[in-house]
Amino acid sequence: MTRAPNSLCDIEEIPDLGIRLSDGCRLSARVWRPTDSEQSPVPAILEYLPYRKRDGTTARDALTHPWFAKRGYACIRVDMRGNGDSEGLMEDEYTQQELDDAVEVIEWLSQQPWCSGSIGMMGISWGGFNALQVAAMRPDPLKAIITLCSTADRYADDIHYKGGCLLNENLGWGATMWSYSSRAPDPELRSNWRELWLDRLKNEPFLPSVWLRHQARDEYWQHGSVCEDFSAIQAATLAVGGWGDAYKNTVPLLVEQLEAPVKGIVGPWVHKYPHFAVPEPRIGFLQEALRWWDHWLKGLDTGVADDPDYRAYLMDGVRPARWYAERPGRWVAETSGATSHMPTVTMSLTDAGLGDSGSLSARIRSPHHCGMDVGEYCAIWLGPDLPGDQRADDSLSACFDSSPLDNDMDIVGAPRIRLKVSSDKAQAQVAVRLNHVHPDGASTRITYGVLNLSHRDSHSDPASLTPGAIYEIELDLDQIAYRVPKEHRLRVAVSSAYWPLIWPSRETAELHLTEGEITIPRRETAISDECAFPPPDAEEPWKIKTLRDSANSRRVETDMNTGEVKLIIEDDFGLVEDCDHGLISGGSAQEIWTIHPDDPLSARGACDWTQEQKRGNLSLKTNTSCEMWSDTENFHLRATINAFENDVLVFSTTKEDTVARKLM
Repeated sequence: MTRAPNSLCDIEEIPDLGIRLSDGCRLSARVWRPTDSEQSPVPAILEYLPYRKRDGTTARDALTHPWFAKRGYACIRVDMRGNGDSEGLMEDEYTQQELDDAVEVIEWLSQQPWCSGSIGMMGISWGGFNALQVAAMRPDPLKAIITLCSTADRYADDIHYKGGCLLNENLGWGATMWSYSSRAPDPELRSNWRELWLDRLKNEPFLPSVWLRHQARDEYWQHGSVCEDFSAIQAATLAVGGWGDAYKNTVPLLVEQLEAPVKGIVGPWVHKYPHFAVPEPRIGFLQEALRWWDHWLKGLDTGVADDPDYRAYLMDGVRPARWYAERPGRWVAETSGATSHMPTVTMSLTDAGLGDSGSLSARIRSPHHCGMDVGEYCAIWLGPDLPGDQRADDSLSACFDSSPLDNDMDIVGAPRIRLKVSSDKAQAQVAVRLNHVHPDGASTRITYGVLNLSHRDSHSDPASLTPGAIYEIELDLDQIAYRVPKEHRLRVAVSSAYWPLIWPSRETAELHLTEGEITIPRRETAISDECAFPPPDAEEPWKIKTLRDSANSRRVETDMNTGEVKLIIEDDFGLVEDCDHGLISGGSAQEIWTIHPDDPLSARGACDWTQEQKRGNLSLKTNTSCEMWSDTENFHLRATINAFENDVLVFSTTKEDTVARKLM
């Protein structure tokens, strides 16, 4: 039977399709597929995650997977081993077991009577990571992938380390997974749900301890980093990202490095799929993805091969804000390549500011709370998480301002900083921000970069500084597409601390800059949109009953007695009931990041989460907490899980760990 092009299919949903792996572990899949797929087999699209298809990613799944299924695809949303309604245990992120399981699932799908044998893999964040990693393993049925908000380098460009500095997101996201993985399977689907739940709780790893044991770029991080061998990926790759996301560098990197067919799209968005992302403008991502799938999985000529290699949203420079509903701007397109071919302009950092060459002697000894306006490393929960007005942080930094610009400047690419710097301590950090200074003095962060100066030459083999010695260093700031208006100024702000983005050095270091320059990729000014997308489309939203509204807050408190400064982040994810199967789920989280401006050893992070599940008379809850602090020699961690069934404590554990600091 041949299905007419562009006709919509009737579809069926299977909420709990079992996929039995070769070692006996049963994975649970939610499937949407055309009702006639056994008579007329279709390609399959796999999304493979630890984030729970029953009550975790349900809202976005409802918008996305049925839409593809109605257009002739089988969409398979699989809970990874040890998560959601699947059996087994999860030991870490991106393990070889995880990737081998995915390959086995792909082979299994290709052999089903309702599948044509062609497989695509799609995902955002974790699912975007493992789509790349699985593609590098080259399972024969996998013909194409769509990777969103992902990375090619697990050490240099994920939530663990950046520029060789320890990201506090290493604890923050570790706390999230500590909480996520503590939840039980849905009792309606698994008769042995309690046994599976308790087994998970007893064996759950506290991942920040694992990640903190690899402070340099060793074999642990090389595993799963597809930048080790871009040629391994042969599947056609559509890479998508957002300027409000942490993973700004991946799309242009993949566009320029993959040998396989590849295209890239970057919008103004935070860590979300582009058909429902913010800030707007959203795009018709599902239509773009369908063109990709139809070409590579069905062999149809949809014109994707003729699309520009790189399409990016050039944001207008606007006033700083903790949140934007919309970013004005325009779409620019590069027919070949991404940003490495952009012409550049180089400006010197001097005692007179930013511009022509001149002498420089700047001493920097930033208080350790410098960075409080950094915003969230990875904006995802839709709270006030974007970088705020940079003036407070600028006042704690060495700043170099340009003259007012003669014309609009379109910055498209990754600015590069070169410095000659010395330190009075053997270990130190530097943070560099490129800011847009408005006529009234407001300061909007355009992009930034950080560097652990012990990693100045190598992330694999760091080396201490010799106090007083002068070092020439280079670092790339994150990729960006941003227009600075005529008559506004550029500012390069350099600090020796950037809390709470990165953990501080063990001592307060003073940096001395004696030379500096920034090279900025400056694209020819875009007059109007150079490409266009269809408007966003989606399926009907998830049908829920809201029992508690969601809410987000972010505030800074200063203790006038002690001088300590705290950033307090509170996210209530609400409580909802699924109108289809009746499961009630929800949760809340709090993070507190504390430091004294004069004492790097006062740094402390604390994260607390609550997860709730209810079905009928059964109520399940987990409270998880973790904290981290340090002295001159070691990092210290403590983490706790308490699990309750109908308000009775059924499991409790506390884990403590000490990890030596290694030039960190």
